[in-house]
Amino acid sequence: MSPSDAAGRRRHAPATERNRVPILAVLGRVLPAAGTVLEIASGTGEHVVHFAASLPHLRWQPSDPDSPARASIAAWTEHSGLANIEPPLDLDAASAAWPLERAAAVLAINMVHIAPWAAARGLFAGAARLLLPEAPIYLYGPFRCDTHRLADSNLAFDRDLRQRNPEWGVRRLEDVAELAAAAGFGPAEIIDMPANNLSLVFRRLQEDAPHRY
Repeated sequence: MSPSDAAGRRRHAPATERNRVPILAVLGRVLPAAGTVLEIASGTGEHVVHFAASLPHLRWQPSDPDSPARASIAAWTEHSGLANIEPPLDLDAASAAWPLERAAAVLAINMVHIAPWAAARGLFAGAARLLLPEAPIYLYGPFRCDTHRLADSNLAFDRDLRQRNPEWGVRRLEDVAELAAAAGFGPAEIIDMPANNLSLVFRRLQEDAPHRY
């Protein structure tokens, strides 16, 4: 691929520049010391390049079901010159089979609200197949919570999402936690993030540990 072709394939998401630094601060604390980190719905590829440059001790496996997105990820990877990013996988979170057998951690950034609920269900089912006990799955984005009023900006965002696709929308934190528990993950560590977003960190339980809601 020529430099001009690569530049043409590189997509840009303005939100990435705003949230990648606070997300990285959380990832630097919760990710393991070694292994492969699978990112679901990597989108443009800007996140994975930023994280891989900052956390070079980890292998990074981006993925996306969208072919142009995978082209953008590959172009950003080539542009970065980083050797610890694998070629992007064609992976649909809702699929019962993922093209990877093991990972040290799973990330899903701004995914569950811009996808059908089946994708969130598949996300935790797939992560349960890949992760060993204590390994984390990390989610970032806006979430509803029964005990807190949703910010006006997120209410408007939720309305916009549902108008674009009735299967999309800002998810209830309690519903996501219930999915996680049913798949064998413990309670979430909840971290407040800028712009009324949250980071959620769930960890895989031991096989014989009770599921807690």
